Amino acid sequence: MVQLDFYGTLVAASLVLLLGRGLVTRVGFLRAYNIPEPVAGGLVVALVLLALRGLDVEVRFDTSLQTPLMLAFFATIGLSADFASLKKGGRVVGVFLLAVTGLLVVQNAMGIGLAKALGLDPLMGLLTGSITLAGGHGTGAAWGATFSEKYGLASASELAMASATFGLVLGGLIGGPVARLLIKRTQVSGCLEQEKPRVPKGFEQPNKERSITPFSFIETLALIAVSLLAGSLLNGLLLGTAFELPTFVCVLFVGVVLRNGLSALGLYQVFEREVSVLGNVSLSLFLAIALMSLKLWDLASLALPIFIILAVQTLVMALFAIFVTFRVMGSNYDAAVLAAGHCGFGLGATPTAIANMQAVTQRYGPSQIAFLVVPMVGAFFIDIVNVIVIKLYLALPFFVAS
Repeated sequence: MVQLDFYGTLVAASLVLLLGRGLVTRVGFLRAYNIPEPVAGGLVVALVLLALRGLDVEVRFDTSLQTPLMLAFFATIGLSADFASLKKGGRVVGVFLLAVTGLLVVQNAMGIGLAKALGLDPLMGLLTGSITLAGGHGTGAAWGATFSEKYGLASASELAMASATFGLVLGGLIGGPVARLLIKRTQVSGCLEQEKPRVPKGFEQPNKERSITPFSFIETLALIAVSLLAGSLLNGLLLGTAFELPTFVCVLFVGVVLRNGLSALGLYQVFEREVSVLGNVSLSLFLAIALMSLKLWDLASLALPIFIILAVQTLVMALFAIFVTFRVMGSNYDAAVLAAGHCGFGLGATPTAIANMQAVTQRYGPSQIAFLVVPMVGAFFIDIVNVIVIKLYLALPFFVAS
């Protein structure tokens, strides 16, 4: 076994991003279908590691940097959100949240229905539904333990981790192709509005050059550090209460309060170009570490019926984004970018959603409303709504009886 330490893992993650950039630049298929660079490079490395494992060589990474990078990314999302923009996106956020809630209901109904049809425990259908797909690894681990302890479902945690991994991979792969299909459709049907050229914001075109200074960079770094510290403390205070939320939601919330509080008091104006640079770096490194650390052999160990359920769920996600999300959100370019983002966190996680949208906007142009709406719904609302939907399903007679 080869164990890479902190520095080795950081070097590997950097090389993964360079590999992804090279692949997307040189491979027309990846570029045409808007595959995010961290996804392209990370999956290639994960496949190489899978092949090495077949030769009895296993490589392990120090993933201690992964969580801080994810939290730093969400802090920059919070620091990028001003109340004026949030107010402007209020109605759109509400409509998108309804679409997202509809998918949660469909995912669980599909998972339970397929599980029963294949002779499996309906709880497995829930685990391969919104718990692990929209909820990700964290939600999957929590509910997997509950299903094992309360309902006696064997290997629930292992199934949850494998299902969440499957979703993370597919969420980063289908978003770009879905957006490409929809953008072609809007151009053909004339739905793409002819607007004045829009100036891209930080997360819309991550490769755009931005002038920064050392001092302003340090100021922004301090804001992110405060968001991480205060968000972690807030999460600790909420643990075990009715208001308990994931740490990244608390960090994002603190970022929003910091940005708008300092601005309202006239003390400080956040420099968005520095926020975007640090946010994009954190996002890219987080995804690189997450994807190159994937244990693809966990997917290979999935029983055929579970694999069938997850494959159908992927198809359902793509169809839902095309025929529901896209239409509900206006059938225009912004709706296509939102559909790509929905694929990202409908199967994987909010960082995957942002990477999907970046791959699209980097090629086709900015979509400010998408980068306002998706982080809010993907971070603030989806975990809360998902818990409500899951508990409503668990109240069904065949779950209560078991």
